[in-house]
Amino acid sequence: MPETAQHVDPRRWKALIFIALAQLMVVLDATIVNIALPSAQADLGISDGNRQWVITAYALAFGGLLLFGGRIADLWGRKQTFLVGLVGFAAASAIGGAAVNTGMLLGARALQGVFGALLAPSALSLLAVMFTDPKERAKAFGVFGAIAGGGGAVGLILGGVLTEYLDWRWTFFVNIPFAIVAAVGAIAVIREPVESHNSSRLDIPGVLLATTGLVALVYGFTRAESDGWSAGPTVGLFVAAAVLLIAFLVVESRVKAPLLPLRVVANRNRGGVYASLGLAIIGMFGLFLFLTYYMQVVKGYSPVRTGFAFLPMVAGMITGSTQIGARLMTRVPARLLMGPGFLVASVGMLLLTQIDLDTSYPALILPAFLLLGLGMGTAFMPAMSLATHGVEPRDAGVASAMVNTSQQVGGAIGTALLNTIAASATTEYAKSHAAAASSRKALELQSMVHGYTSAIWWAVGILVLAAVIAITLVKAGQQENGGAVAGSGDGAAEDAIPVMAH
Repeated sequence: MPETAQHVDPRRWKALIFIALAQLMVVLDATIVNIALPSAQADLGISDGNRQWVITAYALAFGGLLLFGGRIADLWGRKQTFLVGLVGFAAASAIGGAAVNTGMLLGARALQGVFGALLAPSALSLLAVMFTDPKERAKAFGVFGAIAGGGGAVGLILGGVLTEYLDWRWTFFVNIPFAIVAAVGAIAVIREPVESHNSSRLDIPGVLLATTGLVALVYGFTRAESDGWSAGPTVGLFVAAAVLLIAFLVVESRVKAPLLPLRVVANRNRGGVYASLGLAIIGMFGLFLFLTYYMQVVKGYSPVRTGFAFLPMVAGMITGSTQIGARLMTRVPARLLMGPGFLVASVGMLLLTQIDLDTSYPALILPAFLLLGLGMGTAFMPAMSLATHGVEPRDAGVASAMVNTSQQVGGAIGTALLNTIAASATTEYAKSHAAAASSRKALELQSMVHGYTSAIWWAVGILVLAAVIAITLVKAGQQENGGAVAGSGDGAAEDAIPVMAH
């Protein structure tokens, strides 16, 4: 393989600024609209039945098209795909901010998802092909990992500030200056190695099967949240998703230029990263939702105060990613950062199972947030790097898309699964404690908190499982020059790939 170290771009660090800015825009958009949703619903007259589609329309388009977006990045070139994604995302955000009815807002959210599916994998794969020195790669992915982990919490803060002091429409309009700055900067400083393009023909059957299969899977979890797990439409969607995704794997194993080369996911290290990241996101997405409602409904926090309450978690993620993960990635194997990182996060989650009506923020929630942030930041950083490590340059886009796919699908599963558990536990608690309740309001709040803690217990177990998978499946050694990646999956040749030799 060609050694990309020969083509080190002197402007790569400037490029990182604009790539990181674009990634922040995409990640925070997944949560920034959550806090603004009640205001938008009232303003546009969105029905209770349709309000979930403001979130779901984005998730379906984004999650369903990510693999396609990654393949387009390999085919067109990452820089061009990155710019198209930025411009399209900004245009869709402008439409959303100017929405005058439900259909216009939902259409804008779906368009944001489409262009986000181009933007996210091209951003990560640009880093993969531009940063080839192990120590530089560690720093670059430290920044990227911190944004990937903390962007959702930043979205909650920004959403609270914009909604309370300006207007819900600014949760859309704020993307436009982000996109303009990132696009101008990208045009000026981003250069990608020419040999990293993949000019193979597009796998149309793979695109159709992967997209419809992932959309069915994400939509199935959304319907499970609203209709129940045993409802006919829910079961039907899960069966359809299984059939379509199995057919997709069969097709990919036989076509000459597959959308998802199975060598990308069959590698033990990358498979372990995708699985553990997806599980970690399942726990984290549910947590954001529960604690947002806990602080606003139970504790009576304003949207801005709620957003700022998440700041210690963001600080912990940045510290864990840039000061722990990035510094140790070239010294210890990835599993010794990912496994302990997820376990530290699970301890933080464990503390949150103790929340009650009168829980003190400084005494319990603050230390829990710090542990969650430190643990997730430490684990995310080597995971992001390892997900594209040792992959051929022509596959960098689709390998990057798999990272985003595991996160997006994990988020959809986490929201639906943990919400369903919380709702069931809330109902059971209210029924069993109705006779002894001092007031209806107190029972309602206590039932809500019981539902949250029941779901958070599941999130603790999910994070522990993510740690076990990372420790047992991820066998890569520390990422340093001249070393080798110990692992298995793509065959004997990849077990001894020189680190970072693309």
